[in-house]
Amino acid sequence: MAAYLQWRRFVFFDKELVKEPLGSDGAAPGAAPASGPAASKFLCLPPGITVCDSGRGSLVFGDMEGQIWFLPRSLQLTGFQAYKLRVTHLYQLKQHNILASVGEDEEGINPLVKIWNLEKRDGGNPLCTRIFPAIPGTEPTVVSCLTVHENLNFMAIGFTDGSVTLNKGDITRDRHSKTQILHKGSYPVTGLAFRQAGKTTHLFVVTTENVQSYIVSGKDYPRVELDTHGCGLRCSALSDPSQDLQFIVAGDECVYLYQPDERGPCFAFEGHKLIAHWFRGYLVIVSRDRKVSPKSEFTSRDSQSSDKQILNIYDLCNKFIAYSAVFEDVVDVLAEWGSLYVLTRDGRVHALQEKDTQTKLEMLFKKNLFEMAINLAKSQHLDSDGLAQIFMQYGDHLYSKGNHDGAVQQYIRTIGKLEPSYVIRKFLDAQRIHNLTAYLQTLHRQSLANADHTTLLLNCYTKLKDSSKLEEFIKTKSESEVHFDVETAIKVLRQAGYYSHALYLAENHAHHEWYLKIQLEDIKNYQEALRYIGKLPFEQAESNMKRYGKILMHHIPEQTTQLLKGLCTDYRPSLESQGDREAPGCRANSEEFIPIFANNPRELKAFLEHMSEVQPDSPQGIYDTLLELRLQNWAHEEDPQVKEKLHAEAISLLKSGRFCNVFDKALVLCQMHDFQDGVLYLYEQGKLFQQIMHYHMQHEQYRQVIAVCERHGEQEPSLWEQALSYFARKEEDCKEYVAAVLKHIESKNLMPPLLVVQTLAHNSTATLSVIRDYLVQKLQKQSQQIAQDELRVRRYREETTRIRQEIQELKASPKIFQKTKCSICNSALELPSVHFLCGHSFHQHCFESYSESDADCPTCLPENRKVMDMIRAQEQKRDLHDQFQHQLKCSNDSFSVIADYFGRGVFNKLTLLTDPPTARLTTSLEAGLQRDLLMHSRRGT
Repeated sequence: MAAYLQWRRFVFFDKELVKEPLGSDGAAPGAAPASGPAASKFLCLPPGITVCDSGRGSLVFGDMEGQIWFLPRSLQLTGFQAYKLRVTHLYQLKQHNILASVGEDEEGINPLVKIWNLEKRDGGNPLCTRIFPAIPGTEPTVVSCLTVHENLNFMAIGFTDGSVTLNKGDITRDRHSKTQILHKGSYPVTGLAFRQAGKTTHLFVVTTENVQSYIVSGKDYPRVELDTHGCGLRCSALSDPSQDLQFIVAGDECVYLYQPDERGPCFAFEGHKLIAHWFRGYLVIVSRDRKVSPKSEFTSRDSQSSDKQILNIYDLCNKFIAYSAVFEDVVDVLAEWGSLYVLTRDGRVHALQEKDTQTKLEMLFKKNLFEMAINLAKSQHLDSDGLAQIFMQYGDHLYSKGNHDGAVQQYIRTIGKLEPSYVIRKFLDAQRIHNLTAYLQTLHRQSLANADHTTLLLNCYTKLKDSSKLEEFIKTKSESEVHFDVETAIKVLRQAGYYSHALYLAENHAHHEWYLKIQLEDIKNYQEALRYIGKLPFEQAESNMKRYGKILMHHIPEQTTQLLKGLCTDYRPSLESQGDREAPGCRANSEEFIPIFANNPRELKAFLEHMSEVQPDSPQGIYDTLLELRLQNWAHEEDPQVKEKLHAEAISLLKSGRFCNVFDKALVLCQMHDFQDGVLYLYEQGKLFQQIMHYHMQHEQYRQVIAVCERHGEQEPSLWEQALSYFARKEEDCKEYVAAVLKHIESKNLMPPLLVVQTLAHNSTATLSVIRDYLVQKLQKQSQQIAQDELRVRRYREETTRIRQEIQELKASPKIFQKTKCSICNSALELPSVHFLCGHSFHQHCFESYSESDADCPTCLPENRKVMDMIRAQEQKRDLHDQFQHQLKCSNDSFSVIADYFGRGVFNKLTLLTDPPTARLTTSLEAGLQRDLLMHSRRGT
C-alpha cells in the first residue's frame, strides 16, 4: 500500500475556464441572463444538469427538464427533448454514434431506457431506435447505474434494490435483444463496467458493500466474489491497457484495483470519494477532504462547506500526483478532445489541458528529479532519442556531483544514441579508468564499438593488469558473441606483450597471418608455426608457406621440406578426420616454392627428386632446376667416382624426355657447365647435325667426324661436303679420312669432280694419288653415260625420221583400209562400216553407240583428248605467265601478287601419264594434223 502523502505533487495540467465561441451572445439555451461584462466571456451550461457523459467528439448532458444537450468542439450547444420529466442516466458509446439514456416520462417510479441513433434524424431530433422500461421485476425500483458494451450486444442496468439486469443481443432493437436478471442483492448497485479479454466478456458489479465479476459471454454466467467492501455512486471506473484494464473502486480509505478473478494493488488515498475517473493513464479522484488547503487550519469547521471538493490526478505507474486543485460543487468530470473537463454546479466548465512531455520533463529537470523523469518518459512512450537525452543529463548531473559510478551507469544507458567520445573524454583520467572500462565493456557488448574503442578498452585492461577481465573479454564461445574488432585486439595485445592472448584470438578467429607473425617474429616458436600451417586449409597453407617459407627453411629445414613435399603432392590438413582423408587431396604448384630453398641446396635437391619421382607431371621448372642443380654438383665435384655418378644422373635426366619443349634452356645449362656429353646428346635430339660436326671439328676428332657423316649423312648430305672441306684445310696427313669421304661422295654423286679437285687443291699434303681412284671411277662412269646418251640420241633421230615419213605418206599417198574386224566388238566387219585414217574400223551401229562425235575415233579419243588438254593447258599457262609478269612489274606489293597466283594453282606442275606409244599411235601426236586428216566415210553395198 502506498500513501499518497508521500507522493510528490506537480502541476502537469493547465487549468482554464472554457470560453464561449466568438460571435456568441454569451447566453446558453435555458441559462440565466448574463450579469456584467465578464460573464459573457465564459461558457455557461443550462441549469439543472443532472447527468453527463462524453464521446464521439461531444460532451453530453441531461437535465431535470428531460432535455439532452450536446456540446461539440465548436462549443455551439444544441439539445432536444428526450423525456417529458427528467433525464437520470446517459451512456455515450465511444466506437458507435449510439447514445443510451434512462429517464422518466411520468411521475412515479417508471424509468425508461431509450436508445438513440445520433447519425439518423427524426423530425430534426436523433432517431430513437428502441424504448423499454428499466424494471428488474414486477416491483418498480430506481435505476442507479448504466453501462453498454462497445459491441452493442450487452447492456447492464443496476438498481438501488441490488438488482442488475443484462440485456443480451442487439441493444438497438427489441426483437434481437433478450433481458434477464443477472444479479440480486441487498445493497444498491453503484457501478458497472464491461471488460473484454479475447473472446471472454466480464461484467464488474460493485455495490455499497461488495465487488464481484460475472462472465457474461458464456452460459450460466459464473460469478466471482472479489471483495467485501464497495463504494458510492460514480466512484468506480475501468482503466486503460496501461493498467491492464483493471476495475478501479474508490473507497473512502483506499483505492482498489481488480482483475476479473482477483484483487490487485491498492492505494491509500484518504478522503471521502465523490467521483472516480480514468483519463489517459491517470486516475482522477474528486473527494471531499477536511484539509482542502493550508488555510483550513485557521478557519472554523463551519467554513469547510460540503461544496468544496479537491480534484487529484494520480499517476499510478510513476507514483506522483500530476495535478491537484480545489473546486466548488463539482457535478462531474468528463474527458474529450484530449483534455479533462470539470463541470461545476454554477454551470461553468473548467478545462484541464495536460502539458506536453518536454515541458513536464523540464519541470522535473529543474528539481533534479531525473529518476522520476525517466519513469515518466517511459510511461509516455518517449522515443529512444528522448530517453537518451534524459540519461545524458542525469549522467552529467551525477558527474558534477562527483558520483562517477552512478554517472557512468547513466551514460551506459545512452549507448547507441550518444556519441561515445562525449563520455570517454570525461573518464580519460587515470583515476576514472574503472568507470571507463565499464562503459567500454558495455559498448562492445552491444556491438557498437569501433577499432579505436577496442584499442582503448584493451589498453585499460593492460594498465589495470586485469588478466581475468581480459580473458573474459576475449574468450567468447562463438563468433556471433564477438563484440569487437578482432584484428585490432590482436594488434593491441601484441604491442602490450600479451602474446598468449593475442595467439588465442588469432587462432580462434582464423587470423592465420597474425598467428604466424607472432609465433615467428615475437615468440620465435618455429616448430609451432609449422605445425599450425600444417593444419590449415589448403589455400591458407599455400599462401602462408609462400610468405614464411624462407624463415622456416632457415631454422627448421627438414620439417619445412617435409611439409612442402606434402603440400605439393597430396595435401590434407592434419586435423582432418579419417573419413575425409579418403577424398582426393589438393596440391600446390611446386615450381612456385623453389625460391624458398635459395640457401638450402641439399633440401632443394631432395624436394626436386621427390617431386620428379612421386609426381611425374610436375611443372617444367622442377626438372629445369633439378638439371641445373645436378650440373652444378657435377661441375664442382672433385671425387672421380662421385663425379661419374653425378654425370650418369644428369644424362639420365636429359634422356627422360622432359626437355623436348625447352630444348634451348637445357642446351644453355649444359653449355654453361661445360657438360659436353649433354650438349652432344641435345644436338642429336634436336637434329643439329651441323653443330655436332662443328663440335668434333673443333676438338679435331677425325673419326667422330666420319662417324657423324655416316650416321646422319643420309638425312643431311652436305655433311660429307663439309667433312671434305674440313680435311682439305688440314695440313696433317688425313689421306685415310679424305679417301673415306671421297668414296661416299662418289657413290652418292654429291659433288662434281671439278669441285672436289678445287677443294683439295688448298691442301699441300694432298697428292694426286689421294684422288686418283676417285677420278678414274668418275671418268669411267662419265664415258659410260656419254655412250648411253649417244645411243639414245640416235634412236630418237630414227624415230623422228620414221614419224615424218608417215606424216608425208598420209598427206600424199592414198590409204587402203584392209581391216576385217570391228575395233569395238571384234566381229567381222559388215556394211555399212566406218573407217578412220588411224587404221581403226567399226560397224556403223557400234560406232554410233560408242562415239561421242562423228569426227573422233572412239578408240583414239581418250589419248587424243589427253594431248589436246595438255596443249590447251600449256597455251593457258603461257597466257597466265605473261599476265603474271605484267602484274608483278606494275604492283607495289609483289608478294600479294605471288600469293594470289599460288592460291589459284598456277604454279602446280602438270604431269601426263600415258601409255607407251605404239607404231600407230605415234601418228596421232600432232593435234593439228589429226584434225586435218580425220574423215568420215560410210561404205554402202
